[in-house]
Amino acid sequence: MISVDIEKKLKAYHGQQVLKVVQKFPAGSITQIYGPSGAGKTTFLKILAGFIQPEKGIIIVDGIPWLDTGTKIFIPPQKRMAGFVFQNYALFPNMTVQQHLEYATNDIAWIEKLLFVGKLETFAKHKPEYLSGGQQQRLAILRALAIKPKLLLMDEPFSALDPEMKSVLIKELKVIFDELGTTVLIVTHHPHELDGLANQELIIT
Repeated sequence: MISVDIEKKLKAYHGQQVLKVVQKFPAGSITQIYGPSGAGKTTFLKILAGFIQPEKGIIIVDGIPWLDTGTKIFIPPQKRMAGFVFQNYALFPNMTVQQHLEYATNDIAWIEKLLFVGKLETFAKHKPEYLSGGQQQRLAILRALAIKPKLLLMDEPFSALDPEMKSVLIKELKVIFDELGTTVLIVTHHPHELDGLANQELIIT
């Protein structure tokens, strides 16, 4: 269980805005997050990962405080071990597809399974510049999964995929999420694309 009660000031076009989230995420749940642009959806994911600190709040994961601004508790990102799929992919230009996954894990069987799931087996030796946008996006998802995270944060992870590939990948990912017992939060602009995958929602306005 992840319990969140945070507040973070945002810079908005029309002045100051405050991101407030009070929510519980059961272990193994898949939550779709949506709302208008600039509402703080990406900021919220980064707060959970530990990349950004809110002015005020508490985050408790499985009974362990990751953040408590009142008592100045802050667990750094490397100890939270959350998988993160960035909106801009954040791939390493000098690494091949295979090397991206090897950087995260030395489990060869797991790497092979991920390559199969992402339909990137034949692109294992390719660097990002030789991949299409959809292939880069799939690699970003696979890299985040390579550490077998208990918490996976995904920022518009299917935006570059065609409907057929998206549908196939979502089915494969659901199996992996269930296998790993991963708690997943997915920011999306198209809530219906996650029908059959997400089992709860968070609207940030």
